[in-house]
Amino acid sequence: MADERDGTDQGPDATALDEVVTFTSELIRIDTTNRGGGDCRERPAAEYAAERLAGAGLEPVLLERTPGRTNVVARVPGTDPTADALLVHGHLDVVPAEAAEWTVHPFSGEVRDGVVWGRGAVDMKNMDAMVLAVVRSWARQGIRPRRDVVVAYTADEEASAEDGSGFLADQHAPLFEGCTEGISESGAFSFHPDPRTTLYPIAAGERGTAWLKLTAHGRTGHGSKVNTDNAVTRLAEAVARIGRHEWPVRLTPTVRAALTGLAAVYGIDADVNARDFDTEQLLEKLGPAAALLRPVIRNSSNPTMLDAGYKVNVIPGQAVAYVDGRMLPGCEDEFTETMDRLTGPDVTWEFHHREVPLEAPVDSPTFAKLRAAVECFDPAGHVVPFTMSGGTDAKQFSRLGITGYGFSPLKLPPGLDYGALFHGVDERVPVDALHFGVRVLDHYLRTA
Repeated sequence: MADERDGTDQGPDATALDEVVTFTSELIRIDTTNRGGGDCRERPAAEYAAERLAGAGLEPVLLERTPGRTNVVARVPGTDPTADALLVHGHLDVVPAEAAEWTVHPFSGEVRDGVVWGRGAVDMKNMDAMVLAVVRSWARQGIRPRRDVVVAYTADEEASAEDGSGFLADQHAPLFEGCTEGISESGAFSFHPDPRTTLYPIAAGERGTAWLKLTAHGRTGHGSKVNTDNAVTRLAEAVARIGRHEWPVRLTPTVRAALTGLAAVYGIDADVNARDFDTEQLLEKLGPAAALLRPVIRNSSNPTMLDAGYKVNVIPGQAVAYVDGRMLPGCEDEFTETMDRLTGPDVTWEFHHREVPLEAPVDSPTFAKLRAAVECFDPAGHVVPFTMSGGTDAKQFSRLGITGYGFSPLKLPPGLDYGALFHGVDERVPVDALHFGVRVLDHYLRTA
């Protein structure tokens, strides 16, 4: 990079605004569909990102646990060597897309009427592109951030992360030396619960992942005979109990802060710490804004897959089901104890995949700077903390002591349902939203 000035009075150059659109489109065209079970190849996208990082004067490293499942890590040196480093991470893989269901081909990266279309436009090649555009703008302008910024592009986030952030955290921890905090997807996007209100939820927590495998055993027999030792019956009863279970409300610190913030936005008098506080009553008063919080005020357990038998007239000796469970921070013991009770004595269960829930402080200097960066470019917007219902690579990087926030800023038009675009049909992002994101991200990263 050209010189040592921090450039805090500068924003991204015009080239960065062009590049973020180009990079988003071109990354979408690189099909990195993750079908699970190792069926994915991120290497072409990793090489694309690495080439552009190298063009910014950085020294990206490409790392693989499995051939073709490639990760990229590069470090941008800061001006203050005593400052903690910041991790900025995004994943390169995407979920499958059925082209026949889409208005445009999901891997075309088409830019139409000021909108970039395609799988990954919001999850999360847009953020990948924003980071590339920002660091390249810094290189052209001779800007360095205050603290080291470690950029990581990962594989396998849409499955187990074993080939991605899990591999990096377990096998390449030195690359993240000094990193105490990180930012990534699913936060700082505009949400319009009504025509007069714009919210920017910044993620300061994630529910833990608890994917379960349930197994019932019984006596194999002819389908025409009475069989009171039927594995399918036992499994079905357990699955039904799990699917009907109503989990109690459990408010984490992040959710309490979110409820308090939203109540203030709407002028509602609410003491979320009062013993008689009624969460559901407040959510009703919040109207559409409550959609940010309804999925994260309790644990959840949704049956998703069943596997039993091989012929209609044969009673199988084993039946298997899978459940997508999610655990709030501090509620893991309650989750396991409830599963023991709901499955009962005739069905066993185990974690098919498990990752920890996360909680990040909302009264920290970091959250204040995240808030300030958004408000700098949309002073009328209201920043509120929230907890993600799902999870991100922040779970794996937390093994290294890195506190994670969801911060991939976008200013979206009213009526565009950002949440529905995740893993949905016709995923797309407006060009103006990308430009907003580059400006906000640049501002935050230079001042962080």
